[in-house]
Amino acid sequence: MPPTNTSVPSPLPSPTPTYTATPAPTATATATPSPSASPTATLSATPTVSPSPTLTPTITALPVLGFVFDNWDVADIPPSIADGLSNPMIAFTSANNRQSIANIATAQPFTGVQTVYFVSPSGTRRRMPVLELISTISLEVFPARPGNALAYVKSDDDPRTSGLYILDLKNGFSARMLPGENPLVQRGFYMPPDWSPDGSRMAIAVATGYDIDIYLAATDGSSPKNISGKGSYDWWPRWSPDGRYIAFVSDRATCPSWNPSETNFCDALTMPPPSGGQVYLYEIGSGRTRQLSDVLVSEAPSWISASLLAFASGSPFDLRNPQRRIWRADIETGEVREARAAGTSATASYLSDSWSPDGNRVVVQVADSRNEIVLLSATGLALGRDSELDLPRYGMVASWSPDGERIAIGGTAGQCPFGIRVKNLGFGNVASGGPPPTMCDPKYSPDGQYIAFTGVNPSVDGRNDIYIASYNGFGATSLTRDLRGQVKLIGWVGGEP
Repeated sequence: MPPTNTSVPSPLPSPTPTYTATPAPTATATATPSPSASPTATLSATPTVSPSPTLTPTITALPVLGFVFDNWDVADIPPSIADGLSNPMIAFTSANNRQSIANIATAQPFTGVQTVYFVSPSGTRRRMPVLELISTISLEVFPARPGNALAYVKSDDDPRTSGLYILDLKNGFSARMLPGENPLVQRGFYMPPDWSPDGSRMAIAVATGYDIDIYLAATDGSSPKNISGKGSYDWWPRWSPDGRYIAFVSDRATCPSWNPSETNFCDALTMPPPSGGQVYLYEIGSGRTRQLSDVLVSEAPSWISASLLAFASGSPFDLRNPQRRIWRADIETGEVREARAAGTSATASYLSDSWSPDGNRVVVQVADSRNEIVLLSATGLALGRDSELDLPRYGMVASWSPDGERIAIGGTAGQCPFGIRVKNLGFGNVASGGPPPTMCDPKYSPDGQYIAFTGVNPSVDGRNDIYIASYNGFGATSLTRDLRGQVKLIGWVGGEP
């Protein structure tokens, strides 16, 4: 029978451990979960605040979520998954699935059942349910790249069970780490977690009493470690592909601390909270942090390779200057370069950028008086243009094949009027089919053999399905056409080179 993981409150032998942030908390946590034994956990928070006698706090600490480690459960994981994923698989969610529909003219009640599936792109393409639970909102799922663990947000009407969970796919153990109906939105920022390349640790930003700090948590939930506690806002952590660094955004260059008990603090009563900051690098081995660039950014950075990092400047809150610029930084040499096409209007914005695996080219949506998809070199030389794909702003998703020879281009957020589009390095069409199906959110597999995407077939019923196509975009096949519910593509897991 399919493995299930229905998270319900589990009474603890002692009060539910919580971690409550204070102006300068120190938290330690130990947990030794076991699928075959009753796990125990202890979590303590000891205030160690020593405010200067010459300073008077101007504000009180804001409410925080704090770490917990409760609602333990054990799921029955298929051995083919628990033993590791040597080949890449597609992960997706299915919500409100029904065995049958008696009358399509009659509204059907919402089942509330949501399931995470893994499916192989080759062979029998048999779907394997990994997680099944009841949730009132669409599941947010964040799998580790090797496919050995995943984090997910569960939301229902019971605050004792809503929150961010971790599921270890090696032994099926799961537990809640952060409480709250929407624990990924804190201080007005959406801050999803990010897994280390080996899937052993998760980096996540958590609001404290006055700021936001970045923590590392093991798959078993033990000993969350604060790696950025400086009193500033530190958020959007991103692991490098080799696991040596974590890139993140911080406002520490302009505000060393928002804690009123520290010297040179920023007064939250007279100063607005930050909307962005500069990019920093935390080195895992040494624990040192260094600033990578002076460029002000208002969104998460992304890794191109183990030595190249991409980020964007321009604030969405600056209505007088809404232009978005794209940058590439070499973390070894320290070179930071803007990629901008020569002759482009000063008012143009560079949106939805996707860099080639070697970092020498970038596909970007240039939005000015019209939208145009452009292939640029890292030095700003226009290598190709496509004016036919007139997608809305921020409406493009491009995915490069691992060998850098193919580019799949589609829409996103349901704005996907075009069929399958795959281009070569000269930006010529390899596949240029019209719908059905349409192409949304294409993603090349880690081995480069397949493209997974979400598509709509208007001639059937207009519903979304998960499709698989070949390296060149041909032979598209639906993987979910027999499911009677809503599906959402998560991405590829396992089979990392």
